[in-house]
Amino acid sequence: MTPPLPLYQRLADDIAGQIAAGTLRHGDRLPSLRELRARRQVSLSTVQQAFRLLEDRGLIEARPQSGFYVRPRRPTPPSPPALPVPVPVTVDPLLWQYVQVHTQEADCGMGGFRSATPSAAHLPLAAISRLMSDTVRRQPELLADYGHPAGAIELRRQIARQAMEWGGRFAVDDIVVTHGALEALNLCLRALTRPGDVVAIESPAYYTLLRCLETLGLQALEIPTDPQTGISLDALEQATRNGAVQAVVLVPNFSNPLGSLMPDEAKARLASLLAARDIPLIEDDIYGEFHFGPRRPRPVKAFDTAGNVLYCASLTKNVAPGLRVGWVEAGRFRASVELQKYIGTHSTSRLSQVVLARFLENGGYARHMRAFRRALASQMRMLTTAVREHFPAGTRISEPQGGFVLWLALPEPFDSVELFHAAIAEGIDFAPGPLFSPCGGFRNCLRLSGAAPWNAGQAARLARLGELARRQRQG
Repeated sequence: MTPPLPLYQRLADDIAGQIAAGTLRHGDRLPSLRELRARRQVSLSTVQQAFRLLEDRGLIEARPQSGFYVRPRRPTPPSPPALPVPVPVTVDPLLWQYVQVHTQEADCGMGGFRSATPSAAHLPLAAISRLMSDTVRRQPELLADYGHPAGAIELRRQIARQAMEWGGRFAVDDIVVTHGALEALNLCLRALTRPGDVVAIESPAYYTLLRCLETLGLQALEIPTDPQTGISLDALEQATRNGAVQAVVLVPNFSNPLGSLMPDEAKARLASLLAARDIPLIEDDIYGEFHFGPRRPRPVKAFDTAGNVLYCASLTKNVAPGLRVGWVEAGRFRASVELQKYIGTHSTSRLSQVVLARFLENGGYARHMRAFRRALASQMRMLTTAVREHFPAGTRISEPQGGFVLWLALPEPFDSVELFHAAIAEGIDFAPGPLFSPCGGFRNCLRLSGAAPWNAGQAARLARLGELARRQRQG
């Protein structure tokens, strides 16, 4: 006679059956542990064991300070052709229209889900303003100082200390301060490549990076990228066998636009693979600080033992966009990057650097980021819930564990450019999929930003955007 299953396993099987039957739908919130204990007349330990078993099966997930949810269906990774080939980058003229919308937002009342830059409401602007005034009063000579091309020693010291939290061992003299992470990326590309060279990138990739490649006359090699785990290392390994790839540019922590997070074992393998083939990696880690979990994810730089990773980051999106301060730790390419900085913009505002160094040193940054992460995690949850409610059936949604962008793939045929024009006409903005491809792919996809505070206006705009998408599908 077969012995009866343990009580916790029977409870887990019962919940799993409800999920399979559709009684509990993907994204639904489960009853709390105590609610389920009371309903089923079992111990709290039994419910906890059942939930752990369901988590192990991949059927439910815990969300911090929210409870347990039926795990959403994972989207199929958007990918270019199986055997990618290098292509010249041609950014669609749509990008220019998109930029025009951005610059006119304040005048035309445009709002919604376009900008991957946090709202002023989330930034420590008052604290930075006080530090700015105090610094100018104490050190007025900073206003007459171009500063060193590598940057202010005060800030570079704080950057090196901050990197220690994820295992970074930066020497102060190895850091070059830049005008935001965008300049850091440009400096790295200029130091490593010449027109016509091939650069491997994620697919989809951030549209401003694509524009940088286009401006520098570089070819892009799109590598398939999973919305959860990041770039396909098998595809990258195959693509870099013939020596044609001059550099790789990736955002391993909460990439833009997918929000994917590369596992540590994959980061270690990536660092080893590229070092063995003498192919430098330009790592953009501007979103690494925006994690929703308890610990900051390590960048690939943490696994770099050969000085092969050019690590770019900034304080632009998380502290003060107007100060435009970023940096690069370029490993064995440091001298070339500093030369590019010198002949390009010479130096970054020393006043801005000193102010930010004081903000890091006095603990203001750490306090600010703890509250900021909680706010962003909440906004992203509400945005995701609203998308599931209002967008057409079959819409696949990324599941970012950090950052503030959401990638949607709608059932084909669907035209995100057509939706873009319809939405702009109603004062709602977002980023259509073709912006993230060097040759206009991902037409059925779009990116939504969750950086703006979630309020009644945002909820109404999202509902209207979903309605416009449903109309297009029905039409």
